[in-house]
Amino acid sequence: MIIYIHGFASSGFGGKATLFKKYYGDGIYCPTLSHIPKLALDTLDQLIQMQLKNNETIHLIGSSLGGFYSIYLANKYNLKAVLINPAIFPYKTLDKIGQATHYFDMSTFEVTQGHLEFLTNLDVKLPNNEKNFLLLLQKGDETLNYEEAVLKLENSKMIIEEGGTHSFEGIERYFKDIDSFFN
Repeated sequence: MIIYIHGFASSGFGGKATLFKKYYGDGIYCPTLSHIPKLALDTLDQLIQMQLKNNETIHLIGSSLGGFYSIYLANKYNLKAVLINPAIFPYKTLDKIGQATHYFDMSTFEVTQGHLEFLTNLDVKLPNNEKNFLLLLQKGDETLNYEEAVLKLENSKMIIEEGGTHSFEGIERYFKDIDSFFN
């Protein structure tokens, strides 16, 4: 079972989630997570624990904030994770946001100090096994600095491209690489 973890203000119906669903079919779960980090993480924890009780092999794919959650969860449960332009310090990146809009339904929500503090407490300073991570990074990411991920997970497998965007243009080109990494 693969769990796709979307980024900030996105959903399980976003562009990458849709591409992954088309490719993996029933082999991937793309939940729409709460914008409240504690609720989002609780949902993911419950999902992973349920799958582990059923002796399922679990892999994670996380994009942006979902990449941050994936680092935490992969470290906690010793899972493999693919990180797509991951947020390494979301508690700093989101500090300037305040009010935000969900991309799926255009509803608004507030990023609170409590959210940032919760994210700060999730930060994995030294991952247990950097070999559990595959980073897919595009240098043209207009939202996050790809070098932060390179420094944080320097011993992980990485694919770094010139150009691109925060959304990671052409992710479908790497589906076979993701399969190989998981297997």
